[in-house]
Amino acid sequence: MVVVFFSVSCISNKRLTYLQNLPENQYIDLDEFIPYAQVEYKYILQPFDIVDIDFASSNEELTKAFEFQGSRAMRGGGMMGGGGDIFYFTGYSIDQEGYVLLPKLGRIHIAGLTEEEARLRVQEAINAYFKEDVFVKLRTGGIRFTALGEFNSSGTKVIMKNRATIFDALALAGESNILARKNKLFIIRQYDGGTKIHQINLNDRQLLASPYFFIQPNDILYLEPMKIRQIGNADNFSASLGLIVSITTSILLIVALATGNL
Repeated sequence: MVVVFFSVSCISNKRLTYLQNLPENQYIDLDEFIPYAQVEYKYILQPFDIVDIDFASSNEELTKAFEFQGSRAMRGGGMMGGGGDIFYFTGYSIDQEGYVLLPKLGRIHIAGLTEEEARLRVQEAINAYFKEDVFVKLRTGGIRFTALGEFNSSGTKVIMKNRATIFDALALAGESNILARKNKLFIIRQYDGGTKIHQINLNDRQLLASPYFFIQPNDILYLEPMKIRQIGNADNFSASLGLIVSITTSILLIVALATGNL
């Protein structure tokens, strides 16, 4: 029985180890420089995104006209829930038609633009309204992503950085379960007007040069389980092995007692 268990349950290190030199790929040595992939993609703001828009001027009274009551104090206090957007209570929500509604300036269409393009559009609107110089800052609330499947901590997460790698996401979601298929991580990514599903291999060192090495806001990461998980209810190999050995020992003891060989 134990032999059968080992034959179906032993997991090769090749299926568990990150960033290997796979035989079908060009070898990457230690300390070798690996350039990032040239990626033109930048996150495009979409309806229902929430952005923080802040204004700065030498005239403090002027900038107060654009501030929701107490919003700066709330941001300074780090008001943030679980995996929610840190600007949910203080930022501006993009409506279904792609507009944000700003005090004094009215509705401004920013969906379909990058953060910098949206900032410039708001800057143009405020320049047309005031003669004094007012600086505009526009940003999203970090990089929010969702981890599903064989992670130690699935759910929606937020990385408070402007750029984050797939390994930053794995570290935040809890390193993948030993029964996860590290060669089959799906990234469900939003693009302007639609979605694409990409697949990456965490075992492959070439991932460092992949266009999917860096995650994007609103990515969904799904890590498949190995088929071995279907054997028993234990979540890890050692628990399953202990259960099998315990049952086998008990059976052998009963047989020995019944046959008088003990």
